[in-house]
Amino acid sequence: MSDAPRLEFDPIERAGEIWSKRIGDPTSMRFATSIMRVQQLISSELDAVLKPLGITFARFEVLVLLSFSATGQLPLSKIGERLMVHPTSVTNAMDRLESQGLVRRVADEKDRRRTFAELTPEGRRVMAEATAAINAIDFAVPGMTPEQQDQAYELLRHLRSAAGDFA
Repeated sequence: MSDAPRLEFDPIERAGEIWSKRIGDPTSMRFATSIMRVQQLISSELDAVLKPLGITFARFEVLVLLSFSATGQLPLSKIGERLMVHPTSVTNAMDRLESQGLVRRVADEKDRRRTFAELTPEGRRVMAEATAAINAIDFAVPGMTPEQQDQAYELLRHLRSAAGDFA
């Protein structure tokens, strides 16, 4: 992320001031808008550091999830469930990763209707390089102490829980 501010003022704060005068309490608007902006900043930085490896953060998440599996493979449906994305997103990510030789689809021998995604040796290599690159930029969340990151995580976890992400 750039060290130099682009604007002389915080546009979300300015919008909050105007919101307050014309609409009402700006608290929720400022918070939601700030989350959306931070998401843009983090996504952009993560994708930029992963681009030389030929993957996006979404594909990185698939590689990491597969690496977390004891067997190195998971059913495609489980990937979508764990990453909380639509099955179409899993299919698109799998198509890209498979064409790059980072994963392969494997038919379930016990249930031919089910397909597993399996990490390839090249996928493990790229995942390890990507992990090092992302860790080198502290997951694109500079300027916050580990304690502040934990506090923000807990606050956002409440939002995710209220939205029904998990029981």
